[in-house]
Amino acid sequence: MAFKMYGLSFSWKRALGITSARQSFARNTGIPTTKQGMERKIGSLFSKMLFGKK
Repeated sequence: MAFKMYGLSFSWKRALGITSARQSFARNTGIPTTKQGMERKIGSLFSKMLFGKK
């Protein structure tokens, strides 16, 4: 059985500042940088084209 300590993890992306750079880019431009965010934005645009704005 493996022993795992919760709350202790390391992310090299966070350590290098990549995560915060992506977040600030997404906030400033309105362009999502995650796969889920892109899918949500494209789906929203597609539904607006089909059904119009509410």
